[in-house]
Amino acid sequence: MKLVSFSIEGGAVNPGALMEEMNLVIDLSSTPYADTLAMIAAGVTAIDPPGTYPAYQLSDVRLHAPLLNPPRIFAIGLNYREHAIESKLPFPDFPVVFFKLHTAIIGPGESIVLPKNSSEPDYEVELAFVIGKGGYRIPASAWREHVYGYTIVNDVSARDIQRSTSQWSMAKSFPTFCPMGPAIVTADEIADPHALKIGLSIEGEVLQNSTTSELIFKIPELVEYLSSIAPLLPGDIISTGTPSGVGMGRTPRRWLKPGETVRATIEGLGSLTNPVVAE
Repeated sequence: MKLVSFSIEGGAVNPGALMEEMNLVIDLSSTPYADTLAMIAAGVTAIDPPGTYPAYQLSDVRLHAPLLNPPRIFAIGLNYREHAIESKLPFPDFPVVFFKLHTAIIGPGESIVLPKNSSEPDYEVELAFVIGKGGYRIPASAWREHVYGYTIVNDVSARDIQRSTSQWSMAKSFPTFCPMGPAIVTADEIADPHALKIGLSIEGEVLQNSTTSELIFKIPELVEYLSSIAPLLPGDIISTGTPSGVGMGRTPRRWLKPGETVRATIEGLGSLTNPVVAE
């Protein structure tokens, strides 16, 4: 199932299921679940047969970020070897963890707004996984029991702000700096999340092109490590890091500019497109 949040003509944001092959969004607002977080917490991964719920043409709805109110957004830095090399930093011995604030979340088609107090806005396509069943001190061998599904995150970053301190979260949490979606694809639809093509282009120019097999710390390790410190909660988002090709690692450096369109793609999860504008 492809879980989405959608609205019609500026109305309430409701949970839905995206049926891409039919260009339909199934309206799940009449279920017992108020939003996608409630569906994730309940472990809903399938819906009743077509015709059970109202359906809308995809062109008639607005897709929002699939999860607007996650308890937390964990993010992992330097989790691809080539990205660590281009960042001129050593390979980490343990996962490098920071947080993005949920106020940074936007959905497909919404604009990335470049703030006035940063001159080095960067892009980072990332595979993110969403926790379904929470837990504390989860062994790596049990990771599949706790992953609800997967989505795309663009970890937009203000590099000059990031370099000004040892803590990265503020540089990653400007409003609009967490594009997400278009859907959360439930785990049963992704046979191996460590074998997916991942990439990002701007105005059609491919800047990132890799595969999730290159992750240093893979999902089982991340689940075990994070839950050894803080209990994981239903709806927690863990963004697993970006491959090489970011603007900071290029010569000359390549920052986001107003008027551009950024497209992040992951095989099996679709594509996330966002225009760039200035504050």
